[in-house]
Amino acid sequence: MRVVTAHTMQEIDRQTINDYNIAGLQLMESAGSRCVDVIISRFGLIGCAVIVAGKGNNGGDGYVIARLLSQKGWSVKVIVLADRDQVRGDAAVNLEKLPGSVVSFCTREGQLSSLHMEEIFQADVIVDALLGTGLCINVSGVYLEAVDLINASGRPVVSVDIPSGVHGTTGQVLGDAVRADITVTFAFAKLGHVLYPGAEYIGRLVVADIGIPQKLMEDATCYNFLNAEAVRPLLHRRDRQAHKGRFGHCLIIAGSTGKTGAAALSANSAVRAGSGLVTLAAAENIHSILEIKTTEVMTFPLPDSGSGHLASSAFNAIEQLLVGKNAVAIGPGLGTRSGTYELVQNLVETVTLPMVIDADGLNALAEDITVLNRKKTKQIILTPHPGEMSRLLGTPIPDVEAIRISVAQEFASKYGVFMVLKGARTVIASPDGSVAINGSGNPGMASGGMGDVLTGIVVSLLGQGYTAWDACCLGVFLHGLAADMVAEEKGEIGINASDVIEVLPYAYNELFKTNCCRT
Repeated sequence: MRVVTAHTMQEIDRQTINDYNIAGLQLMESAGSRCVDVIISRFGLIGCAVIVAGKGNNGGDGYVIARLLSQKGWSVKVIVLADRDQVRGDAAVNLEKLPGSVVSFCTREGQLSSLHMEEIFQADVIVDALLGTGLCINVSGVYLEAVDLINASGRPVVSVDIPSGVHGTTGQVLGDAVRADITVTFAFAKLGHVLYPGAEYIGRLVVADIGIPQKLMEDATCYNFLNAEAVRPLLHRRDRQAHKGRFGHCLIIAGSTGKTGAAALSANSAVRAGSGLVTLAAAENIHSILEIKTTEVMTFPLPDSGSGHLASSAFNAIEQLLVGKNAVAIGPGLGTRSGTYELVQNLVETVTLPMVIDADGLNALAEDITVLNRKKTKQIILTPHPGEMSRLLGTPIPDVEAIRISVAQEFASKYGVFMVLKGARTVIASPDGSVAINGSGNPGMASGGMGDVLTGIVVSLLGQGYTAWDACCLGVFLHGLAADMVAEEKGEIGINASDVIEVLPYAYNELFKTNCCRT
């Protein structure tokens, strides 16, 4: 699904009106009509609707909805949170088309609750047409009262374009926001619909066509929202005569004393993600432990610094191991010794294979981020969580979280890497500026080892011949989908990384159920 910023959508509206001579009134009529279609489809041919509307174009859409529902036999009540003379432009034209008997104006706090609470609480459906995607300040006054009243009503809510109070681009909740059951938006989904916390307020999202010219739709600057429909075409079906040599040999360099679990999780997930062969290389002193923790994985003992940690002395052995491999992952559980950091930096400067760097590998990069300017591979994927991203940038975690998309996008472009910034709605950015936002996953993934599993999945896909971009998008979505399937069976609390590994084949199977995959 293609997603735009609120500003981009506003510019598309402007161009539609000014460059294609499509009147704003026509767009408003189409928007209201599409909302009515959804309301009747969901709530029936007859009912009682209360439309709570603002003074701008979002309110104008609400006035159209009221008129069209009334024409279809619905009982309607329109509550405008402004004086009549404050409603202008196209919205005023549509307000004038409504009989005065169905319209009330509320401008003072307390007025809405005292005069209209019963109507709101008894409605078959409440239409939230208060504030659109242009909102950029906290909801207050009578608008805040309306949001609270709508949420307290317990009645079904349809929000027009976006639930009032949700920022159209960042997804931030500005003071408070309407909790919708259905949100009907127009032309494109907006970032505010898919980013948290706003995504929790959207309910079911319906993207409606209101007649925006096709050329503007095609030329729009968009982000990719990853759902099953978006990632299915990335999958490669397997030839019936295929053998393990066709699906890549991954090398994973991971683990240290006390952190063998991270290494095993990465290697085992690479197997479950479809690698033909996986080799796990680890410090000699922990090698025997990893041979027990892995079965289908080959293991290789590397020269040890003496305490179950790798150092630069392992470099030559790793160079030999790279021969015949298709992709390499570095970092899970490696530890934070200075010698380990030096080894990681040396590998970045010399390895030409597609590469994934995670966990302590990222901490090694943070010691000297300029090493990325000397990388040899053209396909390098970094998979930081916000804390690791904070260390890479040298900025506080809240600053990273506040502008996740631009942080990932700018870093990927500056250093020529593929960035997977993990978290709720993981952000994927490529060096060319492309951005994708993952739609799978759940809070049960807030558990140790989940990132190690993702590393194994992504390096496995690289080894199987997927491009770095496709490996990121497909890998992140599969990771979340598997976790969603586990949560559906077990609930979100108490699931672990090993649960997700075991369900990976089922997640693949879920995506393969439709015949739209590459051969």
